[in-house]
Amino acid sequence: MSLDLEKLSALFELLADKDIAEFEHEEGGVRLRVARGVRVAATTPPAMPAASPAPSASDLLPADAAGGDSVDITSPFVGSFYRSPSPDSPAFVEVGSVVRSGQTLCIIEAMKLMNEIESECAGTVTEIFAQNGKSVEYGQKLFRIKKA
Repeated sequence: MSLDLEKLSALFELLADKDIAEFEHEEGGVRLRVARGVRVAATTPPAMPAASPAPSASDLLPADAAGGDSVDITSPFVGSFYRSPSPDSPAFVEVGSVVRSGQTLCIIEAMKLMNEIESECAGTVTEIFAQNGKSVEYGQKLFRIKKA
């Protein structure tokens, strides 16, 4: 398998635009790993099922909900959802937590990499949809944040 430079360039732009620190993908014997300004949580990852293909730019954006005063934060890929950086640490956020734009909400482990998922806006967490330690799907709602 050869690398399509146009697709690779688009992938690099997407990773930079969304401030994704690490990305790894293997297909047809070709393994691609990108790491920049790494912000990976210091935890030991458990085994995990295979990840889905890389998301597109539109798939990483949160979906507006409830008439535009709330934002649903969705999973940008398949992985394991963790509410805290380690089992004995407190959760990053709870229902009722006030968050700022860019604040870490959770970690999703995908392809043995710990990826911090950040809030896209300032506001208050009104719902947490995913369960700690459980698998989440690409596009699955994780949090609902009422905009400040």
